[in-house]
Amino acid sequence: MDAEADVRPSPQGDVARRALPARPVMLLIGIVLASVNMRAALASASPLVSEISETFGLSSTATSLVTSVPVLFLGVGALVAPWLGRRFGTELVLFCALLLLGVGIVVRVVPQVPALYGGSLLIGLAISLLNVLMPGLIKRDFPDRAAPMTSVYTGAMIAGATVAAAASVPLEKAFGNSWEASLAFWSLLAVVAAVAWLPQVLIARCRTGHEVRVAAPARGDRTRSVWRSALAWQVTLFMGLQSLWSYVLIAWMPTIFTDHGMSRSTAGVVFAFNNLIQIAGAFGVPLLAGRMRSQRPLVVVVTTMVAAGYTGLMTAPVSGAWIWSAVLGVGQGGAVGLALTLIVLRSGDAVTAARLSGMAQTVGYLLAAAGPLAAGAVYEATGNWTLPIALMLGVCAAALVVGLFAARDRKV
Repeated sequence: MDAEADVRPSPQGDVARRALPARPVMLLIGIVLASVNMRAALASASPLVSEISETFGLSSTATSLVTSVPVLFLGVGALVAPWLGRRFGTELVLFCALLLLGVGIVVRVVPQVPALYGGSLLIGLAISLLNVLMPGLIKRDFPDRAAPMTSVYTGAMIAGATVAAAASVPLEKAFGNSWEASLAFWSLLAVVAAVAWLPQVLIARCRTGHEVRVAAPARGDRTRSVWRSALAWQVTLFMGLQSLWSYVLIAWMPTIFTDHGMSRSTAGVVFAFNNLIQIAGAFGVPLLAGRMRSQRPLVVVVTTMVAAGYTGLMTAPVSGAWIWSAVLGVGQGGAVGLALTLIVLRSGDAVTAARLSGMAQTVGYLLAAAGPLAAGAVYEATGNWTLPIALMLGVCAAALVVGLFAARDRKV
């Protein structure tokens, strides 16, 4: 969560930052615009999956790679993001990530299959840099307001996904039934965010002092590895499993609805509602978790809600679409909020939290990348969504088990 856990501004740099009256406002605008981009590129593609598949003649398995490839590289990018932030500075890396995101979105709509997947790869790398570095920047520049600022950036991220999901089909129609133009439109959002972020790069390079390394930890701390901790693996697996069920929904929820007779535009709106309602769980569950010694009751609630929503998609996908979308949304938002909160609560210090966050995001996203691909392959083999959804119920059961262990009042 904090890519710069062992780096702090020099006294000269800190004074220079605080001496700029407009910087907090500029920084807030930059954070909001950057956060809006963190899911929009993924959510915008989901309502258009059938058009993408028809254009390139792709199977369900191959189509699922449009979502799986970015998620896979979310995990790969999480490995290098902390090093890049320390080497080149968070502001510059975030600026470059937004430019890379814009390029990836444009490359993805080039009328060739390699470009479709190559653009998805670039999108995943860009989002991974934003995912890993943004919390660290907030903790560094808003130390006394980290919690509300985290809520701001999380809310902006979900809002971006909501708008992108709802607007994809209308944009396609507005651009003459061109799904390529609809997807390419979101590159403009990335460019706007990059322009808004540029002042931060200039301030960091021209108006602040160099960063300085925090004193090295004790020898025992250097040799202690979160990768050898059973509790760390439990937190990591909960992060991965809840990410898996969410990215399956990002990839396939609109398709599940349309395969049962719902129009594409309505399916897109229901999917957008699912993203919007996640805000309730993402805000509420972490607040409750921080007041509890053990978060086991919350693990039970969020996994049960997601399982109930998936069961609804299996039994009555169209007639109960809005209900299942709401139940899933609260469960999804609550689960991701709980997973991120567990990283903090199970860590004894900031350095451990940074290490655990890196482990959880790397392994978690690599695990999650298998979800859309596996669901698409099983759907292609069986011709319906019953077995893929049943497998997701198994994922919910596994998340419940590891979550109950991860939610114990212990430290890594």
